[in-house]
Amino acid sequence: MIPDDPLGFLKEHVRSETLIEHCVATGAIMRAAAPHLGGDPDLWETIGILHDIDFEEVSGDMNRHGIEGEAILLAAGVSDEIADAVRKHNHHLFSGYTTPLDCALQAADSISGLIIACALVKGGAIGDVTVKTVKKKMKDKGFAAGCDRDRIRAIEPMMDLDLFIVAGIEGVASIWRR
Repeated sequence: MIPDDPLGFLKEHVRSETLIEHCVATGAIMRAAAPHLGGDPDLWETIGILHDIDFEEVSGDMNRHGIEGEAILLAAGVSDEIADAVRKHNHHLFSGYTTPLDCALQAADSISGLIIACALVKGGAIGDVTVKTVKKKMKDKGFAAGCDRDRIRAIEPMMDLDLFIVAGIEGVASIWRR
């Protein structure tokens, strides 16, 4: 099952507003990318929102992150598909992503921070962020240094990078409240 209120469920496990914002942005990007990759926008958005549900509870321990998230979700009766995607998204434990869902989650997880950082340097104006802006900042390894550019590029076998960036910007714009 898909939780009726994924954000509310996330907030039962996550307190950090920054982490919540990241999860919501990742979900919005997943929703925007889903139609291009044959995915269910509601399902993909839910996975994006819930992907870091355990991050605070495991104190960022990347040997447990995702594994604990899967357990939380399964205990709550969330579908195996959602729980499995959350488990596998930890690229420190898993690799070889080949499905559109897994590749999109890798890319969305990383590009969400890059797009938000691009908006912030433009005074919070997400409408001023373009594909050119994002691609230029992708080349600057010092900008939003925590955003793994290789994980963003994981989408390329499935979807044109420019099209994914457009979907990412549109996704973040749909939830941007600054």
